[in-house]
Amino acid sequence: MATEKFLSTINDPNTAITPIDTAIRFPEILDMLAERYKDDIALFIKMIAEAKSSAELLDRIRQRGIPADQRMSLLKMFRRCVSPVLDTETTKKLKITTLSLVENYGTTFKPIDVLKKQFAELSADAKAALAALIGEYDTRGASGYILTDLFFNWFEERFKDVLTIEGPRGAGRDIELNTIFKDFPGQYPCDFVIRKADTQEVLAVGFARYDSTRGGAQSDDRTGGNAYKVAKAKEYCDKSGDQLRLLFLADGPGLGHKDTWFEACDLDGQWDGNVRVTTMKLADVRVTQDWLMRVASS
Repeated sequence: MATEKFLSTINDPNTAITPIDTAIRFPEILDMLAERYKDDIALFIKMIAEAKSSAELLDRIRQRGIPADQRMSLLKMFRRCVSPVLDTETTKKLKITTLSLVENYGTTFKPIDVLKKQFAELSADAKAALAALIGEYDTRGASGYILTDLFFNWFEERFKDVLTIEGPRGAGRDIELNTIFKDFPGQYPCDFVIRKADTQEVLAVGFARYDSTRGGAQSDDRTGGNAYKVAKAKEYCDKSGDQLRLLFLADGPGLGHKDTWFEACDLDGQWDGNVRVTTMKLADVRVTQDWLMRVASS
């Protein structure tokens, strides 16, 4: 049991965490973002000058003729400058009509006359500040991609010709388990699949997450999601007779937050040891050939 609940034996979580630094420091980042977004900001100012209403401004931004990346920048500016309650996850979905957005959120829009006055002679400093606002999360997800790449490289070197690992190293579609096990019910996205090299038998599926910061309600959401993953995999294996390991690659300073670390410790070793949680630093002792191969067919 001590082996399966390995994380619980670690007194200081920070000793197990891998620092991955993708951020550019202030003030160096200001010039970079100002250059990156200068054309998008210029277009936003032009659109404000030409629009007859804030609703028309939103409609112009959401036209399909605008490249997706530029449209996202414009939508971020619309949220920052016109309607903070209208999030970009909603406005970027063009299947939602602009009319619907205006009817339901239009009362929160800053009037176009105010916008025209404010943006008519926007200073260079104000443009730089706006660029910093819309570029605040540009590196979001990058640490996770680096973590996955590090793990894949480590795994392929460690288990060469014995085990294989597949999945997106960077941005890409998750692997749906029902594409691996045709009788698996419903959706079950995972980040990687581990197989026995010679037979291609699936031994484990995994989930990777790098948390630069984490806690509170976000940690609560993660707890529920992980519990669901374990329960659904166990239910399938109980019915099908298949055996499967679940590997959670979790890392980053956010993992060290009290509630998040306790959740990881609780998750580690669940389902009679079929579940393991590891960081990159712990991979050598937590992701072993013995543990993976114990579910292989004889």
